[in-house]
Amino acid sequence: MNMTWFEQNLASIVAFVPLLGAICALLIPAEEKGVSRWSAFFFSMLAFVMSLWMFAAYRDYSSSMAFEVRKEWIPAFGVSYHVGVDGISLLLVMLTTFLTPIVVLSTFRAVDEKVNLYMFCMLFLEACMLGSLIALDVFLFYVFWELMLIPMFILIGVFGGDNRIYATIKFFLFTFAGSLLMLVAILYAYLHSTDPLTGGHSTSIYHLVNLNISPNAQMLCFLAFSLAFAIKVPMFPFHTWLPDAHVQAPTGGSVILAGVLLKLGVYGFMRFAIPMFPAAAMKFMPVIAALSVVGVIYGALVAMVQNDIKKLVAYSSVSHLGFVMLGLAAMTVTGVTGALYQSINHGVSTGALFLIVGIIYERAHTREIAHFGGLAKLLPFFAAVFLVVTLSSIALPVTNGFIGEFMILIGTFASGTLKHAKIMTALASTGVVLGAVYMLWMYQRVMLGPVTNEENRGLEDMNLREMLYMAPVIAMIFIMGLFPEPFLRKVEPSVNKFVNQVTSRAKEVEEANARWNEEHGVKTAKAPEDGNH
Repeated sequence: MNMTWFEQNLASIVAFVPLLGAICALLIPAEEKGVSRWSAFFFSMLAFVMSLWMFAAYRDYSSSMAFEVRKEWIPAFGVSYHVGVDGISLLLVMLTTFLTPIVVLSTFRAVDEKVNLYMFCMLFLEACMLGSLIALDVFLFYVFWELMLIPMFILIGVFGGDNRIYATIKFFLFTFAGSLLMLVAILYAYLHSTDPLTGGHSTSIYHLVNLNISPNAQMLCFLAFSLAFAIKVPMFPFHTWLPDAHVQAPTGGSVILAGVLLKLGVYGFMRFAIPMFPAAAMKFMPVIAALSVVGVIYGALVAMVQNDIKKLVAYSSVSHLGFVMLGLAAMTVTGVTGALYQSINHGVSTGALFLIVGIIYERAHTREIAHFGGLAKLLPFFAAVFLVVTLSSIALPVTNGFIGEFMILIGTFASGTLKHAKIMTALASTGVVLGAVYMLWMYQRVMLGPVTNEENRGLEDMNLREMLYMAPVIAMIFIMGLFPEPFLRKVEPSVNKFVNQVTSRAKEVEEANARWNEEHGVKTAKAPEDGNH
């Protein structure tokens, strides 16, 4: 099918529209707050409209890369501007462009100082996130990956809470430390890569998936990539930066952090770490699965004892992302598809929860659960919206969360990669029950019963602006829960290709490793004969 220049470059256009908006935000005078707000909303909406076009243009049941563009960038080093979108990245791009205008609209009242700086950070962050999702060159990906730290650093450090400096430094040190190790692995992989056309080294993912390196090198490189991505997810026990960052970040920063940034860790595993080092990845899948199950249960138990609503939602993310990583570790088409779908669901549901926390914080100036009680009598519309989002978060059928979690559990149960898949599935299932406990208990204490604090009687229900930005989120909760097929048919072919390529490539690499061990005189443990099983 012939494509126009515009359609061919649609991925790049979607990514760079927010960057143009970020530049405009810097040029707008600081005193023109209204202009800054509406300008940011316009550019974020324009990016969303462009992404809708891209979603419609991406063929159903296709596993091929679309909207692919490759231009030489640093030809002497085999680095190129190489971008494209497939089913794995498409929905994450949509999630990013969907949430950003909602976040911008939600901050019209919450942010009143340095508005142009805030809007610059939001749009620049969106551009970097989109750039990371469309990058098919690992060097280009790394550039966007590191640039994301700058706007998030400013959002938390300048617009955050009282303890924002501590949270900002902790966030930066955790993520930057993992990124440095990934850079070392990128350099090693680059030096052992070959572009068949030029004979030189390359940073293209197409060439890096065919690396020929020693088994030990594969293990170390996979661990380096995995550490960077595990911190970003975050997986247990690399999660400790997240609650502080969420609690101190402004509402918009928390929505983007939970909604999109965390998913880039999952995406990094799928796009780079696992395909580049498949044999090492398959060996570590049981470890990843075990840590994921621990994260599911640990995150739920810690969330249950929180007194701060925002911190409770932050720990719930540790539990929910544990489910996502478990589905990925299962390495079944159903499990990985569920993991990807649940990534989108979590972005919608948990993003909505942080928006709700922001709405009540703007009125009461506290997030302490003990300060509330009986708010449903005072804020009926807010109570209804809060209830829908809560039910989505606990994966009630007909809401979006149910589809993803169900697919993950089914895919994990049937996994041939995980040794104790059925036990892991059973243990992870307890996270569903615990999730219902801490979310419904929190809702009961905040919204139901008698009014326990007379100060709350003066609180206002949701205004028109808040209804407008919550409406599309509520709509997506039911659309993705009742009609998942339009989304899944974009995703499943790419996931099927990913799983098949990784498993087949892992076998090839294992055979090559066996030959390498023979040539270098390395003894390996022999598998038992059938009669000894």
